[in-house]
Amino acid sequence: MRQFRESGMQAVFFMTACLSVLSVIFICIFLFSAGLPAIQEIGWKNFLLGLDWKPSNHLFGILPMIVGSLYVTLGALLIGVPIGLLTSLYLAFFCNEKWYPYFKKAVSLMAGIPSVVYGFFGLVVLVPFVRNNIGGHGMGVLTASILLGIMILPTIISVSEASLRAVPESYYQGGLALGASHERSIFFILLPAARRGILASVILGLGRAMGETMAVIMVAGNQALIPSSLTSGVRTLTTNIVMEMGYSTDLHREALIGTAVVLFIFILIINTTFYMMYKKE
Repeated sequence: MRQFRESGMQAVFFMTACLSVLSVIFICIFLFSAGLPAIQEIGWKNFLLGLDWKPSNHLFGILPMIVGSLYVTLGALLIGVPIGLLTSLYLAFFCNEKWYPYFKKAVSLMAGIPSVVYGFFGLVVLVPFVRNNIGGHGMGVLTASILLGIMILPTIISVSEASLRAVPESYYQGGLALGASHERSIFFILLPAARRGILASVILGLGRAMGETMAVIMVAGNQALIPSSLTSGVRTLTTNIVMEMGYSTDLHREALIGTAVVLFIFILIINTTFYMMYKKE
């Protein structure tokens, strides 16, 4: 009976693993079968390098959305990665045990806040702050980057802290034995030793930032133009799909699915690049 239960559980695990793989395969089939014909009809050059997105005039250029997505995502990483990494170092090695549970619960709470709540916070707090202190209308690349930088913090903090705590304590003790201080042992021994896990946290944060939609819609300005400054309005690939999918038809709808194909390929390229970097280390 015990052997039967073990064989049954192995079958269940195998089926769930196959289901996960099949789900990804079916998504890929749907995206590419519906999106690639539309891109071919529009023209790869016109679709990827076109500057005008005007569905009523049959103009479907997504270059402004590609540039907008890159700007916002890179801005979010520039803001979120240093703050998240330093926070994880504090929680792992510097935080008082009395206060650690409160900080940890606060990070967990941030991870559970819905995107629309973050978007409302950005609309009410960040947009007026940027408008009054930096300039512009408040809705633009900078505001979206700050908001996404805040949203990716829980992922970066949690994964980085777990990676730092997984480093053997003997590394730290060896640094102290060689005369290094507490801080130097952490920054020059433990931090490099945990670089793989930290890189994984950056990848997850990047995916969260590039795939976020609702919060970005509320603070980015949603202008299908290449931004000329940090305060200019911007539209990302994800917001472009969500804003127009509800009323799109025919070629317009297929062009939006083609936009999803481009986004999927970007995520695939980024993940593959980081995986190769991870494998070489």
